[in-house]
Amino acid sequence: MIFPDEIDFDEYMHETDAHQKVRSASEYVQELIDRINNPVKRRFPVMPWHKTHGLIQFRPGEVTLWGGANGGGKSLVTGQVGMHLCAQDQRVCIASFEMKPIRTLERMGRQWTGFNPDHPAYAGSDEGEKSLLKVYEDFKAWTNGRLWLYDQQGTVRAEQVGAVARYCAKEKGITHFFIDSLMKCVSGEDDYNGQKSFVDELTAIARDYQMHIHLVHHIRKPADESHKPNKYDYKGSGAITDQVDNVISVWRNKPKEKKRHEGKMGDETKEPDCLLICDKQRNGEWEGNIGLWFDPESQQFVANPGDQPMVLFRHPEDC
Repeated sequence: MIFPDEIDFDEYMHETDAHQKVRSASEYVQELIDRINNPVKRRFPVMPWHKTHGLIQFRPGEVTLWGGANGGGKSLVTGQVGMHLCAQDQRVCIASFEMKPIRTLERMGRQWTGFNPDHPAYAGSDEGEKSLLKVYEDFKAWTNGRLWLYDQQGTVRAEQVGAVARYCAKEKGITHFFIDSLMKCVSGEDDYNGQKSFVDELTAIARDYQMHIHLVHHIRKPADESHKPNKYDYKGSGAITDQVDNVISVWRNKPKEKKRHEGKMGDETKEPDCLLICDKQRNGEWEGNIGLWFDPESQQFVANPGDQPMVLFRHPEDC
């Protein structure tokens, strides 16, 4: 679902709920008492891969910074994560200022189905094409009430992004808001004050509306493609990684891809195609690396080599 052009975001530019923020200390003490009386560990939305569920969760009121090099797979990973959040009955909005909604949905549709719609089995016959159309009609129905897209490409004012996030939370009940990418929302890599102010605003919005904001960012170009990024490699101000709650870097194993292309694969076959590197998790106990393998047909990352892609619907052959 794409937002109509006539929405006036001005009223959401600096919206606050100060009257709701001043509370008696006794209310918070009561919350502590309730926790002691009911020590139930809360479960929050997770990433698609089961092996990550006990390691990383996406808590309301937090900001996660997703980073990596150009062409490193950030958008593919975050698209798959967003899709899985929808499958957990979360309401997701993607604001990509680098990719048109139709391109975003083209990728996500392929991840949702688990197959390549251009495969001859589907696109090479009348029956295959009918099955394919049925599947994408199902995809359309499935996204309704789960997934929204904000249609604007190129540079955008930070204030406008904040207004859209507030609108999404207040009017649409959005629980996960993806911004791709930070550098489209500030005036330049050296605008450290602008970056700090923008990320500070996002953390306030996430906290005030109990929304989880996912912010995509770029790392500095590494000296060599084997370098695995960390939170100190991110472009711009160090305040960016300081202010967010979680930092997850996406590293694409290009050295492995190069050897595969050259026919020189050895023990590298056992290496993952991608690493998710969690460098910071403010309210969690785990930090470390998660290996993933890429399935080209579905455009999905899977947890182990040889795993089948996750499918959220019936395969065309079963329709």
